[in-house]
Amino acid sequence: MASIGYRIHPSPARCARELLEAFRPVVTSHLSDCMGRLYGAVGLRPYHRTGKLVGTAFTVKTRPGDNLLVHEALDRAAPGDVVVVDGGGDVTNAIVGELMGMHARQRGLAGFVVDGAIRDVGWYDDFPCYARGHVHRGPYKDGPGEINVPVCVGGMVVLPGDIIVGDDDGLLAIRPADAPELLELARNKAADEQRTKSAIAEGRLDRSWVREALSARGAAAS
Repeated sequence: MASIGYRIHPSPARCARELLEAFRPVVTSHLSDCMGRLYGAVGLRPYHRTGKLVGTAFTVKTRPGDNLLVHEALDRAAPGDVVVVDGGGDVTNAIVGELMGMHARQRGLAGFVVDGAIRDVGWYDDFPCYARGHVHRGPYKDGPGEINVPVCVGGMVVLPGDIIVGDDDGLLAIRPADAPELLELARNKAADEQRTKSAIAEGRLDRSWVREALSARGAAAS
C-alpha cells in the first residue's frame, strides 16, 4: 500500500474530444457569468503569449517548491491533459521550467496550471502556462506529493478529470457532468452580448435600467 503523501491514483475517464473542443471558442468571462460568478481561479497569470488552454485536468498536490511528483505526472498524463499543480501558492522555488515544458509539449500535453512559481519564462510563447509567479531558484525533488487527487489552485477546487478552460481573462474548472448545459448557456450569453454590441454600434442601446436600478435603491437626482 502506498504511503500517505506518495499516492498515485488512476486517471479518471476523460471527456470526449468533441466536447472539449466545443469550449475552445468560448470565453471564460461568459462561462464565469453562467456559473454565477462564483467559480474560477484568482491570482494566477498567463505566461504564454498566444493560445487557448482547453484540456482535461491531471492533478498534482505537491510540497511547496518540490516537483518530484510533477515529473511523474508528466510521464503519466495523456495527450490533451492539463497538468494542474497545487504547490501551496509558494513562489520561492520554481516547480516547472523550460525542460519540463519541452517534455510536456513533446508528449502532447495541453499546458500547465501551477499555484506556485515557474522559471524560464521566455520559453512560454504558445504553450499555455498559468502560474502564481516566477523565480530563478529551482525546485527540490524529494516529495511528498500525490497524483490525481482534489487540488486547489488560486482558490479554485479542481478534481481529476475536470475540463480546464483558460484565456487572457483567467481560468475555470468545469465538472464534466455540467459541461453540456454550461456550453449551451455560454453560447446563449455570447448571442445576447452580440445583440448588445449591435445596439451600441447603431446608437439604440436602452440604458433605462441604470436609472431604474438607482431609483429602486433610493437614489435621487440633485
